[in-house]
Amino acid sequence: MRSTSESERDSAQDGDLRVRLVRAGVELVAGQGVQALSLRAIARHAGVSHGAPRRHFPTHLELLSAIAQQGFLDLGERVREALAAVPGSARGRLGVLGRVYLDFARERPGMYELMFRHDLLESSGRLGLRETSLPLFAVLADLVGRAGVRDGADPAVVAGVLWANLHGIAQLWAWGSLGLATGADDVEPLLRAALDAHLGPEH
Repeated sequence: MRSTSESERDSAQDGDLRVRLVRAGVELVAGQGVQALSLRAIARHAGVSHGAPRRHFPTHLELLSAIAQQGFLDLGERVREALAAVPGSARGRLGVLGRVYLDFARERPGMYELMFRHDLLESSGRLGLRETSLPLFAVLADLVGRAGVRDGADPAVVAGVLWANLHGIAQLWAWGSLGLATGADDVEPLLRAALDAHLGPEH
């Protein structure tokens, strides 16, 4: 049974409880990885009782989805800031977007893993995680369309394949497989090759 002090503390914090829980999850996954995101650990890090998250997140999955959504929002903000600072050609801006994406995956591996967890994405109709990635994909597809595609290809399809390529580079690089296989010590040549493969050589 919860103590009176715990109940009073949770009630006093309920106004910003959701924000506190998501922030606690973001901090935990950054410092300790996905395995640290138990419901009790998140509540403890947020400074509330282990039952308090149920007020906003009926299931653990919903809380994890909210944390992952914050990852997509943070990545989207990084992309917007980077593109705002580089008002060049669409092809050049695609290179910037790709580098930001790969840097995010390298710098925040725990969050990146959480963002693409299949159990969260499969529940996206109810939790809304998949939809959170759509604004970023729209930016990618728009830049692909502006950069030009070959043989009348659909820019959205090309953008989808490019995204899959970036995701593969990020994952294989994190595992160490790609660097070992190619001998590359940086993802930049891999990023350029991916853009050339899908959009043709840059002029």
